[in-house]
Amino acid sequence: GVSVLILLSFIIFFLWKTKQKRSILIETATVDQVRSRDLLMNEVVISSRRHISRENNTDDLELPLMEFEEVAMATDNFSTVNKLGQGGFGIVYKGRLLDGQEIAVKRLSKTSVQGTDEFKNEVKLIARLQHINLVRLLACCVDASEKMLIYEYLENRSLDSHLFDKSRSSKLNWQMRFDIINGIARGLLYLHQDSRFRIIHRDLKASNVLLDKYMTPKISD
Repeated sequence: GVSVLILLSFIIFFLWKTKQKRSILIETATVDQVRSRDLLMNEVVISSRRHISRENNTDDLELPLMEFEEVAMATDNFSTVNKLGQGGFGIVYKGRLLDGQEIAVKRLSKTSVQGTDEFKNEVKLIARLQHINLVRLLACCVDASEKMLIYEYLENRSLDSHLFDKSRSSKLNWQMRFDIINGIARGLLYLHQDSRFRIIHRDLKASNVLLDKYMTPKISD
């Protein structure tokens, strides 16, 4: 009877030690899993932060700033001969840079209440809008009370100058008219839906659609 009791005691002790060891192994594994999970989460967070940082890095989107003297020289000191048009915003001049590139300079009215910082922020927003059917903003100029926008120059002027001129209107065949309408629609679709920023134009009209040398329409203003 004593030997049986000793044997049972040994078996119980062995089972208890085995259970205790298994419990320690489970706890260790759990701790390791938690540590691994925490490390993985930290890597994901760090990676996400780096990705967001790259996304928010707008250094490569900064618009070039032109000197006032450079713009004045390009427009022959804002000569009336180079005047392309005028509106409530100011006057638009044709210009030519030293490298021969033709530009359109929109010289904003000095009576504008818009501050310099607001102007720069708006310009940066416009510069991010890139589409074949939008007039491309090349640079800007801020000098004291002067604020100017420098755009690509479009040889065939505005759409209204073709539609409401008998000689020019007769040269617009139906295929050209269709292509112009299609291009305007594509530009609007980009502004309203496909761009990173949802923008409603609000002032779309023939005078705000410019045509390049290939008669490709580009929305302005």
